[in-house]
Formats: sequence, C-alpha cells, structure tokens
Amino acid sequence: MPRHPRARSAVRRGHRPAVPHPSALLALAVLCAPGGAHAQSAPTVEDLARRLQAIEARLGAPQEAAEPGADLAALDRRLRAVERTLELQAEEASAKAASATRVGLSASKGLSVRSPAQDGAELKLRGLLQADGRFFFDDAQRPQNDTFLWRRAQLTLEGTWGPLLGFRVTPELAGDSVTLLDAWVDLKFDPRATVRIGKSKNPVGLERLQNSGATALVELGFPGELAPGRDIGVQLQGELASSTVSYALGAYNGAPDGRDGATANPDDDLELAARVFVEPWKNAGSALSGLGFGLAGSRGGKHGNGNAFLPRYRTPGQATFFAYRGAVDADGTHARWSPQAYFYRHAFGLLGEYIRSEQEVALPAGGARASLAHDAWQLTASYVLTGEDAGYRGVARPNRPFTPGGAGWGAWELVARYGELDVDDAAFPSFADPASAASRAAAWTLGVNWYLNGNFKLVANYSQTRFDGGAADGADREDEKAFLARAQFSF
Repeated sequence: MPRHPRARSAVRRGHRPAVPHPSALLALAVLCAPGGAHAQSAPTVEDLARRLQAIEARLGAPQEAAEPGADLAALDRRLRAVERTLELQAEEASAKAASATRVGLSASKGLSVRSPAQDGAELKLRGLLQADGRFFFDDAQRPQNDTFLWRRAQLTLEGTWGPLLGFRVTPELAGDSVTLLDAWVDLKFDPRATVRIGKSKNPVGLERLQNSGATALVELGFPGELAPGRDIGVQLQGELASSTVSYALGAYNGAPDGRDGATANPDDDLELAARVFVEPWKNAGSALSGLGFGLAGSRGGKHGNGNAFLPRYRTPGQATFFAYRGAVDADGTHARWSPQAYFYRHAFGLLGEYIRSEQEVALPAGGARASLAHDAWQLTASYVLTGEDAGYRGVARPNRPFTPGGAGWGAWELVARYGELDVDDAAFPSFADPASAASRAAAWTLGVNWYLNGNFKLVANYSQTRFDGGAADGADREDEKAFLARAQFSF
C-alpha cells in the first residue's frame, strides 16, 4: 500500500512522527487488555480516551472530555498526569505507614505493638500456662498427695525501646502469691557486648537456662537442684566469632542451690558467675553443626541461716529428700562448677551436664564446721518420631499440626533421662539427719511429648527414684514412683 504523501515527505526531510512516552504505551497496553468493551476488536483512540477518563475519575484526577479526534500525544500528557497522581498517593501512603503504630497478633509470636520505624520501640506480650498432675504409687511409708496444680502461669512483657534498650518483665501468677521471675533491662551496645541489669537467670545451669516451655521432661534433672535459679545483679554477655561462641559474666546477690535469689541481698556477700559455651560447627551445615559444649561456674560467700542461704534437694516428683538441720548456718565460701554439652542432629537430641556445689557450713552451738561438696549429673536423650528437628529450644512447630478429622497428628517425641545426686557423706549426722535425709538419689524417667500444634503440648512422664539412706534405723528410703502429666499452652 503506498504511503501517505505527507508521511513520505516527513521521512525525506529526516523528521519522525511524535513517539509517545514508554509509560503511555504501557498504559495503553493495559487499556487494551482483554475484558474491555472492545476486547473483540482493536479500540479506537476515542475508545482509549473514554477509558482513560474513567481511570481519572477513579483516581480523583482532573478529567478531560473524550473529544473526537484525540491523538496519542494528548493521551500521553494525560497518562503522565495519572502517573504523577499515583506517585503522590504512594508517597502519602508511605508517610502514613511510617508514622503509624502497627499492631499484630499471631499464634506463633503473640501480641505485638510496634511504633513508627524511626522510633524503634516494640512491645510483645507472650504467655505460658502449665497445668500439671502428679500421681504416686507404692508410697505407704512416705505418703504423697496425688494432686492437680498450676505449675506455671506466666505473662511476659518484653521488647525494645529504641536501638539501645531491651527489656523483659515476667510475673509468676501460679501459686498462692504473685512473684516476679524476670525483670531486666539490656543495654545493647553491640551483639558482642550487652549489659543486663536486674533479675534474670543465673548463667550456670544448662537445663535451667532453657525456656520453661521447652524442657524435654516435666521437671528438671538433678543438676538443676544444685544450679542457682534467677538472681538480681548485673551481667555482661554477648556472642563472638559469628555467634559460635557465647559468654556471660556477672555479679549477683547470691542464690542457694536450686532456688531463686532473695528480693534483696540477705547478707553482705556477692556472688560472681561466668559461662562460656562454644558451638564450633554451628554455621558449617555439617553433621556436627548441632554440637555445643561449655563450662560454667560461680563463687561467692554466704553467711546466714534459712532458705535464703542453704538448699533442699528434691526428687522428680518434687518431694524433698535432703535438707540441712535447722540450726546449720552457711558460713563461708560457696562455689560451683559445671561442664555441660548438647548435641542435636535432625530428630535426635542429647543433653548432658555435671555440676559440683561446695559450701562451707557451721553449727554455731557446737562449733562444728565442714566444707561439703555435693555432685549431680544427668544424661537426657530424645527422638522425634514424626521427623521434625529436635533442638535446645524444643520442637518449634509440627510439620503437620493435629486437626480433628484431618490427616495431621502433630509431632511426637520420646524422651529418656538418667541422673544422680550425691550428698557429701560428711554432712551426716552433724549437719543433716540420716533418718530423714538421703545421702544419694538416682532416678530414671521415660516420657512422651505430643505437640498438637505450635502452641499446645501434652506431656506424660513416668519416673522412678532410688535412695541411699533417708529412713529410720539407717534403712533406705522407699523408692519414689511417680506419674507426671502436663498440659501446656504457650504463645
């Protein structure tokens, strides 16, 4: 077909017809997409102008009438105006989002409130509920009450307040009175050096440092009876070498074995504690990436009488099997040291720790003194039958959560533990009554954990503990046979 004469002359003179902006062509392509009024035939310029007018109406942009004879240059101008309107609306939406407080709620992360990005403040609300049952068998000599109880009822408020400050507050609502578990502020100078001030977990015990909802069995093993609980003080902590080395070093009021420290220092002594834990192949992705080991210890003085100074040691069923005589004082140095390790590989987990606690004690009335050393150790193995990964933080989430009438059955985990606690023989008979306090306890425990979903877990344990001594006439205390059950909800 011959070209139009005017077009031929324009080409000969080296001029080209006006070419619309690429954005106009893209918008025109959208306008021409199937589904329009003229999807079955090529639209005219007038059709495109009318459709562009409709888009302008939706955007609230100034509109021009779709006049006959409109050309691509006019459509390009109008499309540029639409683009600018969209840019302004996007900028306005971004400004509103940056200045708005965001509130989120999810099953895995709980409730969170986040301030505008420039403020860097965030609050998170988390919860942990544990309803337990304890049932004992063959306990004729020392009857123990079968019972249901709230083991833990905790609400945790934690978060950050700008790039420097982090914090956590956790009250314990279970029991006859409310107690404060965690109450600390972190000064986050650097991931390698953070200063924690307040009440927090003492860094000595490996199992005690686990989250209470992540422990493999209902109650802690015997090393937890010798390790200190939470205490008030100041602690320097951090991670080094690409997070393969973690450390903690702190000064605290001082806590007795197996207990939290008092709300204020009960004597004029402080306690120093430190821990180094290494995971050399953490980032290697090899068979040893789940191996970690470390050493922890504490040293300080204790001078006084009562629960704030001297411990009592308990069985897996939470029955006391060793306690000092009422007249005994802590009177001197209290030192602990604890080698510890764990290994997790796919569905398999293994945790082991040993702890030795040495305490100087005295009987003021008779002048008797001694430095007593007590030892405890445990080995805990676990295997997730349904294939999820085991870990120090527990089974995070089932691959197929339990659904009534559905195909998912959650995650199932088998656990076995053996442990012993040996009391120094020099404690008897001056500092402890051999007719009521045992010199040794050895326990094995079998358990099954059913993770229905990421928030709800059912636990069943059977534990049997054998004792040396602890009964009248030098006989052995009868074995403790206990069935422990737990229903746990966390968010």
